[in-house]
Amino acid sequence: MKAYIEKLQSNPSYTKLLEWGRLLSVTSLAQIFVQVIGFLSGIIVIRFLSLEEYAFYTLANTILGTMTLLADGGVSAGVLSQSGKVWKEKSKLGKVLATGLSLRKKLAFFSLCISVPLLFFLLKHHGSSWLMATLIALALIPAFYADLSSALLVIVPKLHQDIPPILMNDIKVGLGRLFLTTFLIFIFPFTFIALLANGLPRLYGNIQLKKIAAPYFKPEKVDPKIEKKIWSTVKRMFPGVLYYCFSGQIMLWIISFFGNTTSLAQLGALARIAVILGLITKLSQTLVIPRFARLQEERKRLFKYYLQICFFLVLIIAAFISVGYLFAEEILWILGDKYSGLQFELLLVLLGGGINLLSAISFELNISRDWIINPLFSISLSIATMIIGAIFLDIAQLTGVLIFNILLAVVQFLINFVYGFTRMKKLPSISIN
Repeated sequence: MKAYIEKLQSNPSYTKLLEWGRLLSVTSLAQIFVQVIGFLSGIIVIRFLSLEEYAFYTLANTILGTMTLLADGGVSAGVLSQSGKVWKEKSKLGKVLATGLSLRKKLAFFSLCISVPLLFFLLKHHGSSWLMATLIALALIPAFYADLSSALLVIVPKLHQDIPPILMNDIKVGLGRLFLTTFLIFIFPFTFIALLANGLPRLYGNIQLKKIAAPYFKPEKVDPKIEKKIWSTVKRMFPGVLYYCFSGQIMLWIISFFGNTTSLAQLGALARIAVILGLITKLSQTLVIPRFARLQEERKRLFKYYLQICFFLVLIIAAFISVGYLFAEEILWILGDKYSGLQFELLLVLLGGGINLLSAISFELNISRDWIINPLFSISLSIATMIIGAIFLDIAQLTGVLIFNILLAVVQFLINFVYGFTRMKKLPSISIN
């Protein structure tokens, strides 16, 4: 028996399985804690803001997502792709990071010029005063500023799989948000206060993230050759990014323009439940996608990894939707009386969130290998789907918008999934160094 155990322990597969088990258990527990903290913060905001204020809060967070996407434009994908090739060399990694940070700052101005006027328009459209709209816009600055560098800095420790410090930093940021939200929202139940409670801890987290990443790279200046490569990625991705700014939040955009303030608040509150899927996104971004980016160009290995990821995601999402369906009344009770009676809408939100997660992870797996689909092809298919959905569905109603979102998510996933397999088919069956 002892000899068998020693033989098992010396087996490379056993060692690898043990390492994955340790990483998954530690990361899962930490991320569950982070998601619970974030969920509690969100519930406090939902319960203590009026329907009108929560509609403003939903709009502001939607615009924040748009600002962040435009300020990235594909830079993060380019940095991940280039970093995956030189992650062991501090100087080269420093050049990639410096170049990426420089490009994100340039895109940030472009992002603000588009997003801020749109935010003011939508807030005024839903009855906000000029003063409140201005305060909401200013309250978005801390979170936006922090994300400019944190999205790139976190790539460095992830590539080195130095996960515990990242998790601890996420926990501290989450606790800071929960504390500020709990303390301030009782006294000042306004949208801009809730946004500040979210953004200020992220500034602290950004400072800590710089310290975590510091041992793995050497500060360098912008490298023109690397800049050219990252710009190449940005040029290929930017049309898709612009489109995704619209399609990624299609439900909220439609409700914002064609629906009423109550429907907007209801959608924002229900979507808060689907945020729990962020745990799966975080785990994938922390443990799975960086390892996929590091794999050699070998068809069989990439096929196997890709299929395993999708299979386990489907199982997890199915379990998540089942739990949401069985306990729909209890979940809606958590949101408060303002959102009771939305059981069917909740199920549609969970289903749409699950399929969108599959689509997002398959997309990130692709771009981590610098596999970027022609945006004309993907956007054309998506627009055709939107037209069909708009013709046959009542998108002025919340239920119609949610079904519309599911339809679009299915098409997006199929596009990303099929394209990933098409690229892998072209790779050699054995590794070529």
